[in-house]
Amino acid sequence: MFSHKLRLESLCTVQLRDIDLTLAAGEQVFLSGVSGSGKSLLLRAIADLDPHSGEVWLDDQPRSRLSPPEWRRRVGLLPTESHWWAETVGEHWPICAMTRDMERLLGMLDFDVDVRDWSITRLSTGERQRLALVRLLFNQPQVLLLDEATANLDLVNRERVETVLKEYRTTHNATVLWVSHDLEQRVRLGGRRLVIRGERLEPES
Repeated sequence: MFSHKLRLESLCTVQLRDIDLTLAAGEQVFLSGVSGSGKSLLLRAIADLDPHSGEVWLDDQPRSRLSPPEWRRRVGLLPTESHWWAETVGEHWPICAMTRDMERLLGMLDFDVDVRDWSITRLSTGERQRLALVRLLFNQPQVLLLDEATANLDLVNRERVETVLKEYRTTHNATVLWVSHDLEQRVRLGGRRLVIRGERLEPES
């Protein structure tokens, strides 16, 4: 079984101060807070996409000892709005990506393998989000940073995504830090629940 942990030491962003947090392997932690409180900025700082001070550790390795590509492979961020830069879906995946596991994952999210040939312009917001998750999981990250991963999905597709994430976390013993405004979802899926109040993280009451 994989074993790892994510640790934040005195992490500071534009809106947050001195965040100390440790997430164990396989742990799921939900993060909430009012709009503009800094939830997305915190995820982006952990992913090393935004300026910050302090240190982020994965196991016994600080972010500063790993190259940016290696860090972002092991610590994967799914933003609220996914980014697509090529004309078709398949151009965003490595040539070796279409394995049986990938085909199964696509099926779980209600896609056929021919989605590789779809133009990005034909995708709905929800389809883009689900396919961005496929793209992220292909790298088999040890840590998943999810920014409102199901906010733009209907009930059926929200359940599909939750099922995929639960299976991935169990299979890979992955650590999940999930920003969600949906209290029912946070309670139903379980795990620690934290809230940003002011510039700090606190347990959600």
